[in-house]
Amino acid sequence: MRRPGEWLGRTLAYLWSGWGAVASLLLFLALWDLGNRLYGSFILPSPLEALGALGELLAHGALQQQLLATLFRALAGFAIAVSFGTLLGSIAGLSMTAAMAARPLVTVLLGVPPIAWIVLALLWFGASDGTPIFTVAITTVPMTFAAAMQGARTLDGDLRRMARAFRAGPWLRFTDVYLPHILSYVFPAWITALGMSWKVVVMAELLSTPDGVGAGLAAARINLDTAQTLAWILAVVGTLLVAEYILLEPIKRHLERWRSDEH
Repeated sequence: MRRPGEWLGRTLAYLWSGWGAVASLLLFLALWDLGNRLYGSFILPSPLEALGALGELLAHGALQQQLLATLFRALAGFAIAVSFGTLLGSIAGLSMTAAMAARPLVTVLLGVPPIAWIVLALLWFGASDGTPIFTVAITTVPMTFAAAMQGARTLDGDLRRMARAFRAGPWLRFTDVYLPHILSYVFPAWITALGMSWKVVVMAELLSTPDGVGAGLAAARINLDTAQTLAWILAVVGTLLVAEYILLEPIKRHLERWRSDEH
C-alpha cells in the first residue's frame, strides 16, 4: 500500500510533466495568430475571434446540446469497438489458426475508408444515430482487435509456467499475469481509437444527422462563418484533450505501474 506522500509526489510529477504539452499548445496558438495576420480573418480568424464565437455558442446553449449528442454517438461506437475488438483479439491471439484467419479480415476493414462506411451506413440506417455509431465502431474495431491479438500472442511463456507451478488459480493468472501484459498493448490502441472516433463521428454527422457537432459545422459552412467553424473544432479538440490527459492518461499510468516497479 502506497503512503499518502508518495501518491502526492506522483500526482505533482504528473502535473509537472504536462508543461511540454502546454508549450506545444502555446506555439500552435502563436502560429495560428501569425496565419491570421498574414491571410486575414475571413480565411483564418484569430484565436480570440474563434474563442469569441465559442463563447457565443456557449451562451446560447447550442454547444452543450450538440456536444452531448456527438459525445453519445462517439462513445457508443467506441464502446462497441473496444468490447468486441479486445475480446475477439485476445481470443485470436491465443490461437495461431484464429490469428491467421482473422488477419485478412482486419486488413480489409483497415483498408476501407471511413467515407465508404458512412455511405453504406446511410443506406442501412438512414439519417439516424445508427449511422455515426456504426461507422465509428466498424472503423475503430480493427485497431483494438490487432492490439489485443498482439498482446495475447506475446505473453511470456515462462510467466505462464511459473504461475502454474505456484498453482495460481485461473482468476489470479488472468488479473496478475495476462491482463497487465495485454493492457500494455491495447490501452494505447484505445487512446488512438478514441481520437479516431471523434474524427469519424463528426464526419458522419456532417453527412447524415440534423444535430451534433458535424451538423454545426455544416451550418457554419453554409453561412461562410469561419470563426464559428473554428469554434466547433476547438470544442471537439478541447473535449478530446480533456478525455485523454485528465481521464485516460492517469488510468494508463495506474494500469502500467508494474513497469516502473520492475526497475
